[in-house]
Amino acid sequence: MKIDYIIVGLGLAGLAFAEELFNANKSFLVFEDDSQTSSLVAGGVYNPVILKRFTPVWNAKEQLEIALPFYERLELKFNQKFDEKFQTKKAFKSIEEQNNWFAALDKPNLAAYLEPKIDTKKYDGILGDVGFGNVKETGRIDTLKLVETYRNFLQKGHKIRFEKFDYSQIVFEESTITYQDINAQKIIFCEGFGMKQNPFFNQLPLNEAKGELITIHAPELNIDFLLKSTLFVLPLGNDLYKVGATFNWKDKTSTPSEEGKNELIEKLQKVLTIPYEIAEQTAGIRPTVKDRRPLVGVHSKYKQLAILNGLGTRGVMIAPTVAKQLFHHLEHQEKLDSEIDISRFSS
Repeated sequence: MKIDYIIVGLGLAGLAFAEELFNANKSFLVFEDDSQTSSLVAGGVYNPVILKRFTPVWNAKEQLEIALPFYERLELKFNQKFDEKFQTKKAFKSIEEQNNWFAALDKPNLAAYLEPKIDTKKYDGILGDVGFGNVKETGRIDTLKLVETYRNFLQKGHKIRFEKFDYSQIVFEESTITYQDINAQKIIFCEGFGMKQNPFFNQLPLNEAKGELITIHAPELNIDFLLKSTLFVLPLGNDLYKVGATFNWKDKTSTPSEEGKNELIEKLQKVLTIPYEIAEQTAGIRPTVKDRRPLVGVHSKYKQLAILNGLGTRGVMIAPTVAKQLFHHLEHQEKLDSEIDISRFSS
């Protein structure tokens, strides 16, 4: 079988690159073994503001201008709803935090996303004595539904194999590669934390941060916005709310832990005053990079190999932009943004 591309991994990064290939009428095959689940268990929230410090997310405006139409096209393509837009309310912990909010309003790249008036309304079941700051242009991509829909689509088109990719079976030709029964122009590795096992790219500084989430059933909590405090509380409908998330740099497993659950329960005590039941707990490994920028680019020796990884906690915003950049780099020799190019670690 002769094709243009092999994609290894179908989380958000692999999906976004596959869509670029579809739109360009390129042939490809995806390998997915379900070993990495960060896209499947992610909260999927997009927010142009880092609310811990009231600073703008890196390239937020440019990313949203590409990402939101990208998800809208997928909704039309599959006749499904993936993007739920809502307001985010930041619960202030102190008057000092309120003052920091007003200071952030003076920054041109933040003013468009922050409402100047403090929300002093009382919301049943929520601790918010110092008021709330309203953030605009936020929402959530249902990443689990999106990835599962896309996998089914690829399966029907015979464009995906659910099996582990074996690096040792790559045979390098002059300008192509052969893998099993396939001859391809290029392989794009979108493996998330699985990159640690990849002999061609495992020297890159990818760190792993385990994140755990719980879904709670709280009939007395009636909110239609995302609440951001020491954690986030995200309405899912039917009195269900996704709550997260933890950061664990030691535990490298994707198994939900008692420690993670207890941490979330303890934090929730400082946010909610109403009873709830835990309906579900999930965990995944986030692929993060020390400079908080993605890992995108071509192998220094094997030009047939490329990587699209390290999207971190803001994958839904970043994935469409970096996938587009990598595609145009490979197909049209357009230069990669130096901030995401893996050559920044070549020294």
